[in-house]
Amino acid sequence: MTVSSIGQLVGTSREPWFRQRPVVAFGIAGLLYALVLSLRLSAGGPDDPYTLLLVLPVALVAITFGMRAGLAGGLVAVALIVIWVVVDDVSLSAMGWASRILPLLLLGGLIGDASDRLRRADSEKRRLEAAALLYREAIEINDSLVQGMAAAQWALQAGRLDAGLRTLEQTIVLAEELVSGLIRQADMGGSSAPAIDPVSSARAEEFGGSR
Repeated sequence: MTVSSIGQLVGTSREPWFRQRPVVAFGIAGLLYALVLSLRLSAGGPDDPYTLLLVLPVALVAITFGMRAGLAGGLVAVALIVIWVVVDDVSLSAMGWASRILPLLLLGGLIGDASDRLRRADSEKRRLEAAALLYREAIEINDSLVQGMAAAQWALQAGRLDAGLRTLEQTIVLAEELVSGLIRQADMGGSSAPAIDPVSSARAEEFGGSR
């Protein structure tokens, strides 16, 4: 396993479509708002359940953008209800207003809050996975450096000065490259971009195979 695999493994989890394409989700929600308002103005009476269809765009906005957007989506739905009441000259009792407004606001707030919590949990999971991979990589680097230093020591003790110095130099270069890669990977916060260039990876593999 190389340092570059950290970003690849951490970034493999798939996001739902509405998080991958929030603009599309926003457009669909707007279209749903317009369709429900059009249906509400053109058909049925005050007792028809068309207003309940507003839960669809409110829920989509909340689960895509979080609690604040969910509450804002609920307020948009309330504004559409007000438009319907004014345009069609509908008379609603206090209970009629409450039964239409409170569920929309609660839906937007609760689903949005749940979406925010799931997003934070997913971010924490990815952070822990990246930390675990970095820890494993650090152990592998430590093993490689210890073996390289041991090989250099054996060569020097055997009187093979050139071979020992060459092995020691390769070990130092490898250490600098791998540690720099770990530092860059940590600074990028688990980005999917490789932290070590292909030349460094090839040197690491060559050195590991020569032991």
